[in-house]
Amino acid sequence: MSEENNWVRIERVFDAPIDLVWKLWTDPTLFKQWYGPNGMSVPTAEMDVRVGGTRKVSMAMQSPERSMEMWFTGVYKEVSAPDRLVYTESMCDADGTLISPQSMGMPDTVPDITEVIVELSEVDGKTRMVMVHVGVTEGTAGAGGWNQAFDKLAAFAQSLDDERS
Repeated sequence: MSEENNWVRIERVFDAPIDLVWKLWTDPTLFKQWYGPNGMSVPTAEMDVRVGGTRKVSMAMQSPERSMEMWFTGVYKEVSAPDRLVYTESMCDADGTLISPQSMGMPDTVPDITEVIVELSEVDGKTRMVMVHVGVTEGTAGAGGWNQAFDKLAAFAQSLDDERS
């Protein structure tokens, strides 16, 4: 199976310094503040940000009708502060045991392991981010969730940068 076109690429420019945007991706306390689509919280973010280090993240949603929790785990493949971060991502249970995306109701086309590539560069005091998520296709809920998360990242980064000023 070809992985051509089996990815989403999102480019954003954040009005924040590159070191801050890097911390938002790599500091678990800060990551929990912006990650996930609207309506989702991040109760758990465990990150050993070094090559070979693992990560485990949970997203939760509470509504009057239902509650939902999703867990993800992965391994850091590249860590080059402050400009490149590459990690794998797989669905798992709360113990970190891998589960198939299909067991969570996702289509058969969703792979068991995906890869997230984040590249940051400084442009006139702002940060240009290019994020590619291999295994998540443009136009899917996953791609939409990333865009919502990056809207939250932009607002959070701006609030933190304002505090630093």
